[in-house]
Amino acid sequence: MLAPYACDPTDSRGRLYPENESTFRSCFQRDRDRIIHASAFRRLKHKTQVFIEHEGDYFRTRLTHSIEVAQVARTIAGTLNLNTELTEAVALAHDLGHTPFGHTGEEALDALMEPYGGFDHNAQALRIVTSLERHYAEWDGLNLTWETLEGIAKHNGPVIGVLPYPLAEYTARHDLELDTYASAEAQVAALADDIAYNHHDLHDGIRADLFTSDDLMALPLVGGCFAAVDRAYPELEHHRRLHEALRRFFGLLVEDVMSVAQSRLQNLQAENAADIRHAGRSMVQFSDDIWIQLKDIRQFLFERMYRAPRVVEMRERVTMVVKELFPLFLEEPELLPREWRDDVAGAGDETALARIVADYIAGMTDRFALQEHERLMGREVL
Repeated sequence: MLAPYACDPTDSRGRLYPENESTFRSCFQRDRDRIIHASAFRRLKHKTQVFIEHEGDYFRTRLTHSIEVAQVARTIAGTLNLNTELTEAVALAHDLGHTPFGHTGEEALDALMEPYGGFDHNAQALRIVTSLERHYAEWDGLNLTWETLEGIAKHNGPVIGVLPYPLAEYTARHDLELDTYASAEAQVAALADDIAYNHHDLHDGIRADLFTSDDLMALPLVGGCFAAVDRAYPELEHHRRLHEALRRFFGLLVEDVMSVAQSRLQNLQAENAADIRHAGRSMVQFSDDIWIQLKDIRQFLFERMYRAPRVVEMRERVTMVVKELFPLFLEEPELLPREWRDDVAGAGDETALARIVADYIAGMTDRFALQEHERLMGREVL
């Protein structure tokens, strides 16, 4: 049974282009399935979180991260009696707009796109599912429901002020009410993202020898998890001990979010999904105490992982790849693949052309970006 404030597929606001409903899948199930089968989703396999793809087979990629986020989101949504299919759809789509080379690539592309309106990966995800996926006979994009598009656009909260170009362009045709909060399902997907990366970045950092278990034992929340494992299994070998401690840390975050969300939803007494959107604050959050301690963990990760010397060196190299490819394609758009040239021919000005180039580069995987750079520039970066 869904909660009264959950998104009911039978009450969906529908799709931009009307379709006949499936006889055996809800509209949110179809959204989830279309996302899984999208080309952009498959490319996440070769897009990285922190480490470049060739650095190791066991580090998280955008694809494995998205699957982990979807698993956490489903669990929380089910406990809160929300629509798990919509939650999963938003969770699986939330990173579709990421560039190659993680946030490093995004920062480089955003700087290059500054004269043309900038670049934002959340807005790019919406652009992908509404325009750049071109497989269907009757429309561009995946023709997802309003609720899924809303979740992709504003799962992190209302989008106010100057809108990124993809959001402004799309909402002019199909209003996603960006000044309100998203559904509870989308809010769950956003917090599941936080939970997943706080957990797996600690694990990946250990595997990369950027810090040790002793370092983690000094962190809030994590240190207590290690202590609990040591009490229960005093002779446990290193890898099992690490896994058990981080598993407890993972569970602690999930349980905290569920507890806070249950309390806030009970206090709100929401009668429908619209009450969630107009509540004035997110219903799905960490407790204040956990949030404060997570700030210390994030600071640790920033200093010891994201700004580690070997990571910074790699960031500088791959930043050069994006910085050299972008002006090259802008000056010589005939170098773009054949399927992109119709868009180039229809570009009315340099801004439109720059957005096409940004779309192309943003869609590259780490591997392909490196290969294209070597092919076009005649030298290896790594």
